[in-house]
Amino acid sequence: MRLSASELSRFGEDLGRQLRAPAVIGLSGELGTGKTTLVQAICRGLGATARATSPTYALVHHYDAGPAGPAGPAGPAGPIPVYHVDCYRLRQPDEARDLGFDDMVRERAIILIEWPERAGTWAPPLDRHFKLFYDSDPGSRVVEE
Repeated sequence: MRLSASELSRFGEDLGRQLRAPAVIGLSGELGTGKTTLVQAICRGLGATARATSPTYALVHHYDAGPAGPAGPAGPAGPIPVYHVDCYRLRQPDEARDLGFDDMVRERAIILIEWPERAGTWAPPLDRHFKLFYDSDPGSRVVEE
């Protein structure tokens, strides 16, 4: 689909409102195609308590989102953990082993991964994978799932 900047934000917010933990979402595309913008919109839709920022240098950011979930076998009630992982700076997939993906999965979090292909088999299986591309119109992006 072809989306303007405002449509990309609305798409991400709608996606965030629909997501249920646990979920792993991959976002791929060239630099500047809108991956972080889409993550920010997803986090807004999830009701994140802080504004999502790019974790390019920190690699992983953690946010709490939404209303407290019910207590159950997974643990006590509490906010939904959301992790934003940016694998762009990984030089080889083995560097992803220290990002804590196993802990995120055990936490039953929502995990948003930019450049998941760079993490290789260390990344958890993706529930959804969006690829963003430049469009001939510089104000639009193409999003494929």
